[in-house]
Amino acid sequence: MFVYPKQYEVLVVGGGHAGIEAAMAAGRLGCATMMLTQSLDTIGQMSCNPAVGGLAKGHMVREIDALGGVMGSNTDATGIQFRMLNSNKGASVRAPRAQCDKKAYQFRMKALLEAQPNLDLLQGNVLRILAWGGVVQGVETTLGIQLRAKTVIITTGTFMRGLLHVGLRNQAGGRMGDGVSTLSDSLRELGFEIGRFKTGTPCRLNARSIDFARCERQDGDEPPPRFSFCPEALEKGANDVFTLNRYCDEMFHVEQIPCWITHTTSRTHEIIRANLDKSPMYSGRIEGVGPRYCPSIEDKVVKFAEKDHHQLFLEPEGRHTREFYVNGLSTSLPFEVQHEFVRLIPGLEQAEIIRPGYAVEYDFCPPTQLRPTLETYQVENLFFAGQINGTSGYEEAAAQGLVAGVNAGRKALEKPSFILSRTEAYIGVLIDDLVTRGTQEPYRMFTSRAEYRLLLRQDNADLRLTPKAWEYGLVPESRRTAVAQKMEAIVEAKFRAAQIRLGQVHVDQLLRRPDFGFERLPGELRDDFSAEIWEQVETDLKYEGYIKRQEDSVARAVRAEEKTIPDRLDYGLVRGLRFEARQKFSQIRPATLGQACRISGITPADIALLTIHLQKG
Repeated sequence: MFVYPKQYEVLVVGGGHAGIEAAMAAGRLGCATMMLTQSLDTIGQMSCNPAVGGLAKGHMVREIDALGGVMGSNTDATGIQFRMLNSNKGASVRAPRAQCDKKAYQFRMKALLEAQPNLDLLQGNVLRILAWGGVVQGVETTLGIQLRAKTVIITTGTFMRGLLHVGLRNQAGGRMGDGVSTLSDSLRELGFEIGRFKTGTPCRLNARSIDFARCERQDGDEPPPRFSFCPEALEKGANDVFTLNRYCDEMFHVEQIPCWITHTTSRTHEIIRANLDKSPMYSGRIEGVGPRYCPSIEDKVVKFAEKDHHQLFLEPEGRHTREFYVNGLSTSLPFEVQHEFVRLIPGLEQAEIIRPGYAVEYDFCPPTQLRPTLETYQVENLFFAGQINGTSGYEEAAAQGLVAGVNAGRKALEKPSFILSRTEAYIGVLIDDLVTRGTQEPYRMFTSRAEYRLLLRQDNADLRLTPKAWEYGLVPESRRTAVAQKMEAIVEAKFRAAQIRLGQVHVDQLLRRPDFGFERLPGELRDDFSAEIWEQVETDLKYEGYIKRQEDSVARAVRAEEKTIPDRLDYGLVRGLRFEARQKFSQIRPATLGQACRISGITPADIALLTIHLQKG
């Protein structure tokens, strides 16, 4: 055994999207931080889709950026196609999405980590968590190295007892070509409940074998939408070969690459149905529950048997590679079956598979074992973030990583916790859902999960969160100042709109009309403020009544959240409480009455009895 000579305040296990944001956040707080990862060469790797954002996910990436995180700015720097989804729908459901250069994203992220003050990197595989007296002390690696830390964050992704499936063949691994972690054995010994989930990925194709003339072209938006609220940080240095895009002259410059759309056919489906006995999912070899909202092609063919085709997107994996990702074709059928059915898809008749699709099973820890800070109840100073908590998606992982990193750092520094509520952010919705309700399948964020989505738009994430981020030391003064100036500009633009008439109608009344956009304003008025400011003003005016109702609802919710519940409350002493309610309250240990109300199966009568008990003191 060798004890590493330096002791850390925050130790992050894992170098995926959760681990990156956790380590960067802790470093920004000034904590002595270590990232320990199986391979320094795969930090920030996009294991599945080479894309960031999308519906609700794009909202979270913008929130991460508003809180000082790096996913958004790194996407802006390495994206090869940018789109605003639902641009023709209401403001609350519009969301940015970007295709990324897979390797540029990964290598630039590693460079950011290496440049972060207070952060060290180390390659190693964790064997067990060190904890004494219910308090974490650090970890021990498979090489017998013990690393000591005040707080530890586990972000293991799909690597805990990972098992890869292609047809009826399987092999240990958290990702094709990478090893596996046995850390879940250590977690069991510490008393944690362990579950089993499954996910999958499609095959990758050689672009030279695709007939793009038979596919529908899909271009990015012009001008391309950004993720980061701080575009001036996107500067290309002389030696920065991984920054593909730049921001200058108040313009975001991107050389965009198209994606392509095709579809499966009835013949494709026939081949898949004929080979279901070779699918590890349908032959009973896979035990884990898969993601409902990202089903395999086998699931689509079986569960939607009435459909004769399913849409597919052919997405480039980078600017300098011929590798294409087939979005919508996740599968774990044998290689020879994949080869056969892929060639029955329009445009792919001569397609060459260069990486087969596969499924991966992995261990996770049901997230009701966590506090809203993402610290575990079982072991003090131990935090979980990412897929270990039962989520799917890079964005969900990164959001949790940031929150865990901030809270681990603040706990090490003996400062108050950082918690985002459901009324403040999609990140708050995500974490509240996980720790309050748990999840029976890989959790994915949707706009429909947020009750206050009109207030939690992607375009106002900086207005909502950057002031709080500054208070907690997550962003510099310059970011706070920029938000204050933006708020002042919005107020000024609204004032001007209320004073100026076009014909007989005030501008603010025109902007309230559903068929009138700020683009139709006279140039001399429109040019007084940026498009970003006018978009905020137009949205606020168009949805004014709805926004007011949601703000009133938020005020009621905040009052419920202010009624705290003692952490060690004995629910057995609450008179009249049903056994189920007592059991769930004891397991989840809600921090507030608001959280208690959201627990599945809890009734208004249960809340009334709990309220009476708390009032009695």
